[in-house]
Amino acid sequence: MAITDDAHSKSLKEFYENIDRECSYTPETDATQHPFYGLLVAFVDRWSLRQKKCLEIGSAKGLFQDVVADYTGVDLASSLSAYYHKPFVAVVGAKLPFADASFDAVFSYATYEHIPDINTALDELVRVMKPGGVCLLAPAWHTRAWFADGYAVRPYSSLSSYQKLIKASIPIRDSSLIRYPFVILRRLAHLGVYLFGPGRPTALRYRKLNANYKEYWQSDSDACNSLDPFDVILWFRSRGFLCHGYTNLAKCLLVRTYALELQKPLL
Repeated sequence: MAITDDAHSKSLKEFYENIDRECSYTPETDATQHPFYGLLVAFVDRWSLRQKKCLEIGSAKGLFQDVVADYTGVDLASSLSAYYHKPFVAVVGAKLPFADASFDAVFSYATYEHIPDINTALDELVRVMKPGGVCLLAPAWHTRAWFADGYAVRPYSSLSSYQKLIKASIPIRDSSLIRYPFVILRRLAHLGVYLFGPGRPTALRYRKLNANYKEYWQSDSDACNSLDPFDVILWFRSRGFLCHGYTNLAKCLLVRTYALELQKPLL
């Protein structure tokens, strides 16, 4: 599911190969039942992509490979190739093995929160898109630091006294009433840097997490980034992209979207 930097590639490759064998990335076998399917089909139809050249990053078992005719999937675990009847490339590192401006569209679901070298990975996404090309980007936003230790699924009896305190505090820390004011304040600070900081393009602002590559307690135990859609929008805007539905910065401040629809500028 993840694209990794070279420093971690060997251990992470083994981890994701094992996850594929033991619990699988994508338990669904019917694409229409996947929560991303409706958004993806609407995106494909809106941009007339059925016959266009499309890339899926973090393609897992290729559940969406038949949504478009000209499809290529990219993921880390080479064992996933058994699930494909269309082109699939297993990668090591954040670099993509494709020429510049290779694809009319890129889509990705629940992947970029797992990429250690996320700046390079996003640069590569931009590089392989054709001018005017479109992207549907749907990471798991605001991944929580406590996912790595599986507090949501582990019983209190298995935890130390300190860990019990952490588990007990999660409902409060995860409350929208507690979190959202801090999110808005942080976004306002980042917007100020975007508007008045030195030069373009802006750096991606995100929180680095300590991913758990030993115990897969729950979904996103292995996440290494916590991403705010607002910061991702600023990153793409500073590179000339349009974020459809969020062209107004005031509206961006309140973004709580599931997926971002981005369009690369024409030359």
